[in-house]
Amino acid sequence: MSLVLPNVTRMLSELVADASVSCASPRWDLSNASVIARLATWFSDLGFVVEVLDVPGHPGKQNLIATLGTGEGGLVLSGHSDTVPFDEQLWKYDPLKLQQADNRFYGLGTCDMKGFFPLIVEAVKKFKGQPFAQPLIVLATADEESSMSGARALSRANFNKPRAAVIGEPTNLVPVRMHKGIMMEAVRISGRSGHSSNPALGNNALDCMHSVLGTLIDYRNGLQQKYRHAGFEIDYPTLNLGHIHGGDNPNRICGFCELQYDLRPLPGMHLPELQEQIKSLLAPLAAEFGVQVDVEPLFPSIEAFETLQDAELVRLCEKMTGNPAESVAFATEAPFLQNLGMETIVLGAGSIDQAHQPDEFLAFDQINPMINILEQLISHYCVSPSLKNT
Repeated sequence: MSLVLPNVTRMLSELVADASVSCASPRWDLSNASVIARLATWFSDLGFVVEVLDVPGHPGKQNLIATLGTGEGGLVLSGHSDTVPFDEQLWKYDPLKLQQADNRFYGLGTCDMKGFFPLIVEAVKKFKGQPFAQPLIVLATADEESSMSGARALSRANFNKPRAAVIGEPTNLVPVRMHKGIMMEAVRISGRSGHSSNPALGNNALDCMHSVLGTLIDYRNGLQQKYRHAGFEIDYPTLNLGHIHGGDNPNRICGFCELQYDLRPLPGMHLPELQEQIKSLLAPLAAEFGVQVDVEPLFPSIEAFETLQDAELVRLCEKMTGNPAESVAFATEAPFLQNLGMETIVLGAGSIDQAHQPDEFLAFDQINPMINILEQLISHYCVSPSLKNT
């Protein structure tokens, strides 16, 4: 056991230097095992019971469950251990070396979101030697930036479910209680090619795609008339027709065409129902045009997320931060934790505007306020859990 844990700067420096990119492209994808091992050491030294779990079907990817205290209830603090890919040529600073300038920490993952873990460690230090009436659980997940396979695996793991969970994504210290879901799918039409001088020689996939586009636009209009949510800046579900490709030459009947689209549902809209609706609408077009129409996901979908405005956790975080809870446009691991029965919120230091960008940074003036928020959360849910009213 280490006699003295590293300070925030040293911990963040070590995490930034430990590359753990997750990406759908194997060329960029890396293991996160070294980051998980580092976190496991730090939390073990704080007295946590630590479990490291391999993510099934994803070699080299691991999750961490670190628990301080026993029993039911308590608090989860959760973050992801991976980062997006990076192009070093676009960075002013070395992305894998922590730099301090302009009252900021620069480096890959500083705000999104390796920086959350040193702040947890610093907050827990305040409670050294104090008994926890209910447990504190720290989760570190794999592959949030790609498949969210880590959170999906943890949602099936066997551990006591606390009554509240905070995900430390960068929100500028503003509580986030809801976001839209994500469903990205491809419509693939397989027809039959032939010489363009005689349409009877083939079945044109582009002709069918014309009807697919019209059907999806009508479907989008129907969704936007039916569903609204005043808590979002864009208060309706969006369906973006983002990419299309088909055919190979103007004098050949198009034998194959593919459309890729992005659907962002509001809370209360369930992805399996939306997927079945689209498949049912497009299925008759196959017989009409003599083609095969397949609708397939481009990656596993993420449900929309909402915690009610009057939830204990929402009211508590609004009081601590002085900011009303908001919605955001980006998706998080929140639905997976919420589905385990926990009140869930997203709240962290740093800005999403710096995430996924060259010269990503975490501003100094957000660090101590976030540590203070974490201390208050731990006190409320773990040290004095009888204080349920805020």
